[in-house]
Amino acid sequence: MTVSRTILDQLGGNRFAVMTGAKSFVGSDNALSFRLPSNFARDGINAVRVTLDPSDTYTVRFMRVRGTKITDIATTDTVYCDDLQSTFTRITGLDTNMGRVFQGVQS
Repeated sequence: MTVSRTILDQLGGNRFAVMTGAKSFVGSDNALSFRLPSNFARDGINAVRVTLDPSDTYTVRFMRVRGTKITDIATTDTVYCDDLQSTFTRITGLDTNMGRVFQGVQS
């Protein structure tokens, strides 16, 4: 389960979950899957699976799940750990970092 914990940490950990509404995390030997709130992310994406590949990069699968029907929305492979957050944001439209949300805001 250390791979799934590492994936969650690379996505942003608890802040990621709060910022995106991610829930129902399920880890396996080489992957992390989670759900997103319905009608929250772009293109109806409500499920994501991040899998560690033998090349030490990730494959990220973005899906829409309705009952037993799973529709693939996008799959991105050869994603480096540094690019997990930006890939997630680019595909879902959900930001993973409070600093970027408030960037440029002056008090």
